[in-house]
Amino acid sequence: MTPKTYQAHAPAKINLALHVTGQRPDGYHDLDSLVVFARKGDFVRIAEADANNFTVTGPFAELLSDKGNNLVLAAHDEFRKTFGETALPCLSIELEKNLPVAAGIGGGSADAAAALQLFAAKAGVSGDPRIPDLAARLGADVPMCLSASPKRVVEIGDTLAGVPHLPPCHALLVNPLKPVPTPDVFARLTKRQNPPLPEPVGNWEHLDDLVAWLEQTRNDLEGPATALVPEIAEITVQMRALHSCRFARMSGSGATVFGLFEFAEDAENAAIQLRNSRPNDWISVMEIHDSGKFDADQ
Repeated sequence: MTPKTYQAHAPAKINLALHVTGQRPDGYHDLDSLVVFARKGDFVRIAEADANNFTVTGPFAELLSDKGNNLVLAAHDEFRKTFGETALPCLSIELEKNLPVAAGIGGGSADAAAALQLFAAKAGVSGDPRIPDLAARLGADVPMCLSASPKRVVEIGDTLAGVPHLPPCHALLVNPLKPVPTPDVFARLTKRQNPPLPEPVGNWEHLDDLVAWLEQTRNDLEGPATALVPEIAEITVQMRALHSCRFARMSGSGATVFGLFEFAEDAENAAIQLRNSRPNDWISVMEIHDSGKFDADQ
């Protein structure tokens, strides 16, 4: 009998705003960021096996040739250290890599969070208070990915707070397929003491409300990332010129640029225009809304 396969979605993470507010003596940076998640992303699958094994599939699998350094495997190792060597049976683990690598949209962090959710369910420890601490050991972005819901992330990424109602909208994501290692971006950052995000006003019932707030914010990593990948600026200009694009900015440490649209049809039409002018880029339309519960087939 073929072992049953269990699957978890690792949705794309988008930083709608990202302020760098300081740097700690240990080198970590304090951040203040509004984070949302989208319907599309990677997938992690597990099934019982005779021996542990790990495979990477999907359009970006080739960029993860160093499988031994993958956060999904690190999550497996840390889980067994935390809950015991016998907490999990031998597993066949598959990572379906649909998102670009080192693209500023979660990627490896979301993959690790999805893997932790699968391991916890398999071991019968979902909801265990040790899991968030385990996630933090894997990386600053992993805890925020455990729950794929909009949140304000402060300090080094380990302090999470809810945000006002997020209006339904769609994001058009464009990446020039040039990886941007986060340490390289922070190394180019010249100002590390910046004001935090403004406090939200109202409930963001409409996209107009969210855009008005976003226009008061920044991504402090956009300048350093653009110095490494000039295409970021080109894409941002093109995105802002698209019909019905309400707001555009780089996400995270880059090089992905997002544009916000109220309606899916407008975002899809804009994607067609960009594919014609940027045929070598990765371009995807994704739905964003309040719910963190995305269908597994999305």
